[in-house]
Amino acid sequence: MIAKNSIENLKTTLDVVDVISQFLQLKKSGANFKACCPFHGEDTPSFVVSPQKQIYHCFGCGVGGDSIKFIMEYEKTTYPEAIEKLAGMYNFNLEYENTNYKKQDISVVEKLNGYYLKLLPSNKIASQYLQDRGVWESSIEKFNIGYAPKSPETIAFLKQNMLNLSDAKEFGLIDHGENGLYARQIERITFPIYTANGSICGFGGRTITGHNAKYINSPQTKIFNKSRLLYGYNLASQNIFKKNQIIVTEGYLDVIMLHQAGFDNAVATLGTALTQEHLPLLKRGDPKVVVAYDGDKAGLNAAYKASLLLSRENYEGGVVIFEDGCDPADMVKDGHVEELNRIFSNPKPFVPFVIDTIASSHDLLNPLDKQKALQEINEYLNSLNNLIQDEYKQYVSIKLDINAKHIRTATNNHQRSQHVELSTVDIAELNIIKTALESSRAYDLILNTLDIMMFDFHANEFNLLLNDPQNSVLIGISLKDEIKIYNEDELKSQLNAFLVRFYTRQLQYVKLDVTMEFKKKAISIRQIQENIQILRKGGLLPFNL
Repeated sequence: MIAKNSIENLKTTLDVVDVISQFLQLKKSGANFKACCPFHGEDTPSFVVSPQKQIYHCFGCGVGGDSIKFIMEYEKTTYPEAIEKLAGMYNFNLEYENTNYKKQDISVVEKLNGYYLKLLPSNKIASQYLQDRGVWESSIEKFNIGYAPKSPETIAFLKQNMLNLSDAKEFGLIDHGENGLYARQIERITFPIYTANGSICGFGGRTITGHNAKYINSPQTKIFNKSRLLYGYNLASQNIFKKNQIIVTEGYLDVIMLHQAGFDNAVATLGTALTQEHLPLLKRGDPKVVVAYDGDKAGLNAAYKASLLLSRENYEGGVVIFEDGCDPADMVKDGHVEELNRIFSNPKPFVPFVIDTIASSHDLLNPLDKQKALQEINEYLNSLNNLIQDEYKQYVSIKLDINAKHIRTATNNHQRSQHVELSTVDIAELNIIKTALESSRAYDLILNTLDIMMFDFHANEFNLLLNDPQNSVLIGISLKDEIKIYNEDELKSQLNAFLVRFYTRQLQYVKLDVTMEFKKKAISIRQIQENIQILRKGGLLPFNL
C-alpha cells in the first residue's frame, strides 16, 4: 500500500493547472482557467480550473476534484493507479508502507525490452515475418515489438549491464536449469505486455524457428497475471471510452492489425479464455463488449464461455466468429476493412449465441435430446433476470420448434424471494467489509477465505480493501451505524455462507458447460460437491477453485 505521507508529499508537488493542461487546452479566464468539459458534450466552456484552490469544477455536469481525482475520472483508473501515474509523470518516487504492497522495481524488464527493440531491425527473418503479415513500421514502434535472441546473448546482456538477475528470474525473464541460467524468450518476436496504466509487466513471444510452442507468455509472477491483463488495453483505453465499445480478440497480431485499420479499441486475452478476473477492466467506462474469436473448436468454446459469463453479468455487446480459418489480422492485410466495420457493428448478442450453442450440441430431431437441450437452456435462462428471460422465450420456442409454454423460466414469486435473499447478501457483504476494516485478524481471515468474484454487490469495495484501505468509500462504510461488525463466530458463519453460495453457483455453471471434457467436468463437479459438503458441516476452507 502506498504510504499516506508519500501521497501527501506527491500532492504538494502537483499543480492542478499543469496536470490538466496535459490533457485539455486550457484558456486563462480571470484568476482561473477554462475549457470545454471532457466529461460531457458542450460548446461553451463551463469546466473551470482554480490554481489558487488547486481544484477543478464543471458547472455543466457537476464533476470536480483535485489532480488525482481528474486522472481517475479522465483515465478511468483506480485511486492507486492514478497516484502511480502522476508519480510517473512528475518523476516522483513513491514510498510504500507494507512490504507486501511494495512497488516492484521493474527496470530490468524495461531495459530488457529496450534490448529486444534494438535487435529487431537486424534480424531479417523476424522483420520479414512482420512485413509478410502486413505490420507497418509505425505499428512496430507503437507496440514496441522486438526480438529475443538466443539464450546466452540475453544472459550476457543482463550481466554486462549489471542488471539484477534475481529480479529477472522473479519477473519470469530468465530461469535456472541443469546447465545454469537460461532466457525464457529465445529466438522469438517479442510483444511487451503492459498493465492498464502503462507499466510493462511481461512478454509474449512468437517463434521464428518452428518451435512447437508457437506463442509463449511470461509465467505467472508478482507483476504478471494473464487472467487480469488484456494486451493493448493501455493503448486502447481512451478509444474504448470514446467509442463506447471494446473489441476482445484472441491474438497480438489481431490487435496490432486492427489498430492499423482504425479499430483502435481492440485488445486481446493472453492465451486464456475471458475470465471473471477480466471483468473489472472490461467494466471501466461500461463499453459494449464485442468478443471476436476464430471459428475453430477452441475459438467457439471460448466464445461460448465468454458469452455465459458476460450475459450473466449483464454486459451489453455480442459475439463475432471468423470462419474458414480467417482472422481479423488477415482481413486487414487483405483490405477488407469495410467488411470488418460491418461485422463489428452487428455482433450476435450474447444470449442468443449461448442458446444457439446449446441447441447445436444436441440432435433436435431426437425428442429425448431436444428435451435435454430445453433443460439446459431453461437452466441458463433462469440465471438471467426476469426481463431477459421473457424477451428470449419466443426465440427458444422457434429455435427448438416447441410451444413456449414448455419454457419454464423463474416465476415472479421465485424472483421476489430471490430479491429478498440478495438484499440480505448485499447487507452481509457490507458487514464483512466493515469487519475487515476494524480488525487486522478479521482482515487476514477474510482475504484468505474470500475472492472478489464472490461479491455480487460490493466487489469494488472489496477490491479497495486490497489496494486502498484509506479510500473515502471505505471510510463511509466504517461510519455507518446500520452496518454491523461481526464477532468471530458470526464472521466464520457468514464466510461459510458465502462459500456455500459461491460453490453452489459454480456447480451450476460447470453442469451447464457443454464444452467441457466429460472427465474434467466430473472431477470439477466432485471437487465442488466435496467443498460444499465440508462447508455444510460447519467447516471453513480457503477459496480453491
